[in-house]
Amino acid sequence: MASTNDLKNGMVLNIDGQLWAVVEFQHVKPGKGPAFVRTKLKNVESGKNVDRTFNAGTKVETATVDRRTMQYLYNDGVSYVFMDTGTFEQTEVAPEIVGDASGFMLENQEAIVATNEGRVLFIELPASVELVVSYTEPGVVGDSATGRTKPATLETGAEIQVPLFIEQGEKIKVDTREGGSYLSRVKG
Repeated sequence: MASTNDLKNGMVLNIDGQLWAVVEFQHVKPGKGPAFVRTKLKNVESGKNVDRTFNAGTKVETATVDRRTMQYLYNDGVSYVFMDTGTFEQTEVAPEIVGDASGFMLENQEAIVATNEGRVLFIELPASVELVVSYTEPGVVGDSATGRTKPATLETGAEIQVPLFIEQGEKIKVDTREGGSYLSRVKG
């Protein structure tokens, strides 16, 4: 149990038998009336976001979430296999839990696997990853100064929008949050 005064981003709460991650929170002390805590919560299993307000100091049940850095090994066609780098124990994760992250994972890449009571809740990738553009149409000379984009297929099979000057075979940095977006070229 914790108090709503102890909330932090990323903390997981057990509310009515469901697990909710704290996305945002704000302590509000109005001029009149008691203080309260306004939160934005994300359901760990369904991904649904809700806004919820608690009275300040209210007790909330926290869930124990074990976050471990694991290495992504391979996809066997049914599930994604991760290995704990400390114990070499392998964990199979269903495609529904991996979700969009699958488009930015390469074999042997590290990711954080969050579990609760032995059940995998979600996969957390680094904020950005470096991937090679496996296919994109050639850009037109002189178009590099504009902010226009074109579709590009990455080595993982994911498709994102990139600037017109990006060419096939180039390594780029991709933001893994919010479905992936182009950040920059990787030099070298």
